[in-house]
Amino acid sequence: MSRQRSIETIQTAEYVSIGELVRLTGIRYSTLKFYTEEGFLPFIQEGEKLTRRYHRVESIDKINKIIDLREKGFTISQLKEIFI
Repeated sequence: MSRQRSIETIQTAEYVSIGELVRLTGIRYSTLKFYTEEGFLPFIQEGEKLTRRYHRVESIDKINKIIDLREKGFTISQLKEIFI
């Protein structure tokens, strides 16, 4: 099992894992996985382990927009029209 990167390292990294996004945003893993599967959060998949990597700044911005719109009552279908 690999060692977790420090929060300081994560906060300056260009790309982060979904677990690191959880640490940065406080959003549940299952929620971020759902947003990924619905196409809201784009990722790259490189390397031997094919780990999904998310662009940190772009992903956090999108997550914040999604949360804001959900709090305003937007449905998943409406979000798809906006983000996809």
